[in-house]
Amino acid sequence: MFEKVKPPAEGEKIEYREGKLIVPSNPVIPYFEGDGIGIDVVPAAIRVIDSAVEKIGKEIVWFKVYAGEEAYKIYCNYLPADTLNAIKYYRVALKGPLTTPVGGGYRSLNVTIRQVLDLYANVRPVYHLKGVPSPVKNPEKVNFVIFRESTEDVYAGIEWPRGSKEALKLIEILKRDFGVKIREDSGIGIKPISEFATKRLIRMAIRYAIENERKSVTLVHKGNIMKFTEGAFRDWGYEVAKQEFTDFCITEDELNKDFGGKQPEGKIVVKDRIADNMFQQIITRSEEYDVIALPNLNGDYLSDAAASLVGGLGIAPGSNIGDGIAVFEPIHGSAPKYAGQNKVNPTAEILTGALMLEFLGWKEASEKIKKSIEMTIEQGVVTYDLHRQIGGKLVGTREFANAVIENLNTL
Repeated sequence: MFEKVKPPAEGEKIEYREGKLIVPSNPVIPYFEGDGIGIDVVPAAIRVIDSAVEKIGKEIVWFKVYAGEEAYKIYCNYLPADTLNAIKYYRVALKGPLTTPVGGGYRSLNVTIRQVLDLYANVRPVYHLKGVPSPVKNPEKVNFVIFRESTEDVYAGIEWPRGSKEALKLIEILKRDFGVKIREDSGIGIKPISEFATKRLIRMAIRYAIENERKSVTLVHKGNIMKFTEGAFRDWGYEVAKQEFTDFCITEDELNKDFGGKQPEGKIVVKDRIADNMFQQIITRSEEYDVIALPNLNGDYLSDAAASLVGGLGIAPGSNIGDGIAVFEPIHGSAPKYAGQNKVNPTAEILTGALMLEFLGWKEASEKIKKSIEMTIEQGVVTYDLHRQIGGKLVGTREFANAVIENLNTL
């Protein structure tokens, strides 16, 4: 099954049956450090994760695989089949940041992983940790989970450069057959948004809201302009809510018309917002949003903007989830100039590990990690990025992880 890596002798495989993960007490989980600061933050995160799962009587058996520059040295391939096969087989993986190589071959390593493994939901929780500086007055009001569709929209990569025969041919077809005039010096891109991909994303978002007792699901779109792609995203989202979750969901219109604006117990409100308006809504009315579902490009923009409300990308966890398969990654980039310096903040990678534990059903361990990070920051033990804002005791990547583990052991 594998060419140049050997799975661990210990540990058991995570199974997926009847739409549910079957997680043993000692699952094998592949991981790779990726590029740049991955060599710093991933080992730090793994030590914290191991301490947390030991607290609840569990164990993770780690399986090192490769992607990025390190993989190229071994395989002459930035994303080898061994790595993809390991993730497919063991179902859950942890990764560090990746730098897409210059010069062709991949549009983006991260996008390739999502598309090849059909990880159609990029899921990013956004919440504030006490002690972390924020540009907004009440960051504690920010507590929502973003579900971004990951396989379609402009990220599908259907485009041709200015002057290419494909672009000129498409321009001619649009003019001749549809009466649409486009300048001949235009690059051309196609934006697919399908009913299938939209509905499975929103289905996952609503199920998450139900399982985690969230109050609302907001569909974010630019349907006032792009009526048959983003407008359809909105319409298909309401169809899923009304047809598949009628016992759990009401629309915002129904809330106001039938319930006088007072949300009934046990009901999730499904609503929608125009994308540009949503950017100011998450700042000025943060507490009104809970679970947010978006097409790919809008989701990319909004999730990064949302992270800024609670301290930035350096503390923002993320995940890529499909049906019975998931890869967990921090939102930040690889920052190669800091690689190997034991300097950068590992919080995003650690919280990504906490998100992974929550996905495995080990929520107690996940909560211990979040609490111990908060304790560490409140004690003033911080890496350089926070130290320059709030002062305190300046520590490196490893030392920050050590402090988190010390706090975790008190919980």
